[in-house]
Amino acid sequence: MSGIAGWKAVDEAWQAVDEFIADRLLPDDPVLDDCLARCSAAGLPDIAVSAAQGRFLQLLVALTGARRVLEIGTLGGYSTIHLARGLAGDGQVVTLEAQDTFAAVARANFQAAGLGKRIALHVGEALTTLPDLTGPFDLTFIDADKPNNCAYVDHALRLSRPGALIVVDNVVREGTILEPADDDESAIGTRALYDHVFQHDRLEATALQTVGGKGWDGMMFLRVKP
Repeated sequence: MSGIAGWKAVDEAWQAVDEFIADRLLPDDPVLDDCLARCSAAGLPDIAVSAAQGRFLQLLVALTGARRVLEIGTLGGYSTIHLARGLAGDGQVVTLEAQDTFAAVARANFQAAGLGKRIALHVGEALTTLPDLTGPFDLTFIDADKPNNCAYVDHALRLSRPGALIVVDNVVREGTILEPADDDESAIGTRALYDHVFQHDRLEATALQTVGGKGWDGMMFLRVKP
């Protein structure tokens, strides 16, 4: 199938393997099921990370021993719950969401998950909120509007401790980054991120392609150099 032709096309085999992974490796989790159900009932777009990707984020937080995590782009809080579950000790996730309606759903999900005290939700445009935050953060997850990815990475870098990890989602976009259409601002912004990171002397990075129930995409991983 041609990934360049569309966005979020899902191969049946990719979906089946995602379901197999979840069935074999991810235990039943009513909290996460209810989170997704609230998001769907509220009409939120179905663009949260997959269950396997969420667990991956949780493991990244746990493996790095992160106590302070920044998330740019809360949506309904599905990824936020995973991040918070991976926190060390008395850690905290600071998450930013631009949409009031999305934030209201996220708050309900955090309370239902018993994580309200471990998550600080800021509502408003991220580029307005970020200058007022104080670091350092140990890990940042960026999954917001793609045209502003370069600015988000710069803010994350400013707020990160040396050696911190920055993860950016949706950096392959079914291959549209290779030749972005003139009207595809997300693909244009994502391709610009590659150039921005490559030229940055304080970041070392790679990106991995992914396929699954969320289509053909990928994540970028940035380490803040000491």
